[in-house]
Amino acid sequence: MEIKEVIAVAEKALEGTDMFVVDYTITPDNTIDIVLDSDTRVSIDACAMLNHAIGDAFNRDEEDYSLTVASAGIGEPLKLVRQYKKLIGSSVEVLLKSGVKILATLDDVTDEAITLSYEEAVVVEGKKKKQMQRTTHTYAFDEIKWTKEYLDYK
Repeated sequence: MEIKEVIAVAEKALEGTDMFVVDYTITPDNTIDIVLDSDTRVSIDACAMLNHAIGDAFNRDEEDYSLTVASAGIGEPLKLVRQYKKLIGSSVEVLLKSGVKILATLDDVTDEAITLSYEEAVVVEGKKKKQMQRTTHTYAFDEIKWTKEYLDYK
C-alpha cells in the first residue's frame, strides 16, 4: 500500500467539503495516521466517514493495515497556508527560528509570509522608559519555526 494511493482516496472522499488533509504518515508495518482540518470544524463523524472511505477502498485481506483519522489538535503547529488563512484576525503564538516567541494577532497571510500585529516596548524620544506601542511586522515562512493558534483561558 502506497501512501499516495491512500491520500488520493482521502482527497476524493473530502471533495465538496471544506475539509483537507494536513498531515499523514505510514510506517513500514502499515500503520497509517491521517490528520484533517477544515475551514470551519472537523466532527468525529467526518473522521469516521473518511476512515470508512479508506477502509472500503483497500482490502484488508490482501494487505493488513492500521488506520487512524483525527482532526488537527488545538495547540498543534500550523502546517498549511490554508490553516493560517482561517486564523486571520485571531491570536497566534509564533516561535521564530531566532528563538524569539511572539504573541500577536494574525493580520494577513500570503504564500510566502505572515503579517502580525502586537504590543512592543519601544524607545520614545524624550522618555526615559520604553513605551508600549502597537507594531506590525511581516515574517517570511522560512523565518518561522512554528505557529500555533493561541487560546487565552482567562
